[in-house]
Amino acid sequence: MKNRALRRVALVAAVASTSALVLAGCSGGGGSASGGDGPVTLTVATFNDFGYTDALLKEYMDAHPNVKIVHNKAATSNDARANYFQKLGKTGLADIEAIEVDWLPEVMEYADLLAPVPDDLKSRWLDYKVKAATSSEGNLIGYGTDIGPEGVCYRSDLFAAAGLPTDREEVAKMLQGDWSTYFAAGDKYVAATGKPFFDSAGGTYQGAINQVEDAYENPDTGEITATKNPEVKKIYDQVLKASATQSAHLGQWSDDWMAGLSNGAFATMLCPGWMLGVIEGNAPEVKGWDIANAFPGGGGNWGGSYLTVPSNGKNVAAAQELADWLTSPDTQIKAFENAGTFPSQTDALKNDTLLSNTNAYFNNAPVGQILTDRAEAVKVSPYKGAFYFQINDAMQKALTRVEDGTQDAATSWQQWVTEVDALK
Repeated sequence: MKNRALRRVALVAAVASTSALVLAGCSGGGGSASGGDGPVTLTVATFNDFGYTDALLKEYMDAHPNVKIVHNKAATSNDARANYFQKLGKTGLADIEAIEVDWLPEVMEYADLLAPVPDDLKSRWLDYKVKAATSSEGNLIGYGTDIGPEGVCYRSDLFAAAGLPTDREEVAKMLQGDWSTYFAAGDKYVAATGKPFFDSAGGTYQGAINQVEDAYENPDTGEITATKNPEVKKIYDQVLKASATQSAHLGQWSDDWMAGLSNGAFATMLCPGWMLGVIEGNAPEVKGWDIANAFPGGGGNWGGSYLTVPSNGKNVAAAQELADWLTSPDTQIKAFENAGTFPSQTDALKNDTLLSNTNAYFNNAPVGQILTDRAEAVKVSPYKGAFYFQINDAMQKALTRVEDGTQDAATSWQQWVTEVDALK
């Protein structure tokens, strides 16, 4: 905490000398990319694949002949994250910097170092996309790109072997309900096959805790409430009870988990849209993967990103204009076609290109319609405060300790409580 506070002071000091210039640029609207007379080079920093191909960016440059766009893509999102927080408020960042939704708790501590999104654009996105990136001062600090609405991916061949429905509509009907319904299906699968139903307690817990609005901290006071929140304890107990018989105990992103996508180590997993590519990429020969238009407890979102404009950049107004264009519904549909990034714009969710999209690998599933339905089912924007990741990381380790047999559930919970209490 001390280090964070000291860093915060340094960041504010670093931008103090430029704030007047930035404010003038923002409020006056000068220096826009299309309206300016002189040439301007705009740098855009992303990671993974946002769908911003050279051809897409050329469209903008053709329409704005004075603008040159330089797109730099980090090797990993972790690399991008490290660079972002090292340089925010100083120098060296791009005019437009992409961030992941999971960075927001820390980003919000420096919200005043980012140029706010103009108010007239706020209605562009789904409510929870806006709410998650809105500062305590009411400023939206990121232009939403994609989201990760979740369905349930399942192996239809393994379901058939267990005597469960295989048609995706019948599977969705079977899974329609709360988490008890999902785990009841798991009981049937395990009884029929003796094999795990889902991949891990950690992944399953994450899907459930993302449906709790204020799981760990009071958004008004910042008080850590995690260990006293009965919803957290209920989810912990429910997931671990199911895990005892239904989990493959494979930590997500581990080598064994990757292998499990193809070797049948588990039959289902919670599945945001971007996970479809992960499954196909790691199990290209498997024919049985499908996705059901259902999610335990209603809707769930995992992941998604934003574009931010550092307020001490050289081309703030021009960068805002480009960020506006990049996250417009039409452009995000093109990005979706390029990279499968599922759009967060309400108008994009009505687009025929999106709604008619199917995925051949997932048995020609109408993924555009399914994920649109799942996006609209999300009703909760979970609050993630300053301690969210420390608390949640400790929880993931608590779940792992039980799954690997290091501790029983009660002992592991108590260790988590002790660790969380030490954060206060």
